[in-house]
Amino acid sequence: MRYDLVIFDNDGVLVDSEPVANTILAAYLTELGHPTSYEDSLRDYMGAAVHRVHDLVKERTGQRLPEDFDATLHARTFAAFERELVAVEGVAAVLEKLVADGVPYCLASSGSHERIRVGHRKTGLDRYFPENVVFSAQDVGRGKPAPDLFLYAAERMGAAPERCAVVEDSVLGVRAAVAAGMDVYGFTAMTPAEKLGGTQGYFDSMARLPALLA
Repeated sequence: MRYDLVIFDNDGVLVDSEPVANTILAAYLTELGHPTSYEDSLRDYMGAAVHRVHDLVKERTGQRLPEDFDATLHARTFAAFERELVAVEGVAAVLEKLVADGVPYCLASSGSHERIRVGHRKTGLDRYFPENVVFSAQDVGRGKPAPDLFLYAAERMGAAPERCAVVEDSVLGVRAAVAAGMDVYGFTAMTPAEKLGGTQGYFDSMARLPALLA
């Protein structure tokens, strides 16, 4: 493999959480008086840290979300994960191949460490991701589309940015990877390829990813 490190996004790439999480988020924002459809939520927040929700609502309405917004959103989302969440089809086989080939990999997610762990325990992916290869926007302050999280992950893993491949499925995540100077491969299960500009390649099935990275 021509890369020293493969960096996976989590939501939508490892765990099939975007439909669940964005349904919850859209409903909660609407409940609070900020009408938001599922499609609106995907467009505005997919791939972003929760601070983006606060920022956009304040920018658009001049209003602040309740102080307990994050806690309530997380509680509702985690409860839904426990009921519904599954791993992305085929991703376990990709991880098994990386392990067999001795290729280092890690995770860099806009989600909190707690959100990542809840999802991984439910889907069984926790066996592939010990704590030392899991990085969250919580660790750096600025989430995607800023490059900080990807650069932090590469530094902690001992890899140069130009030797890293990022696997992403969101517009914000691709922008962050490009800004970090990394190659990025776009998973088009939920986002059309034409919206993921700047990638080295696209794939609609995890079975195709190993060949792109080779």
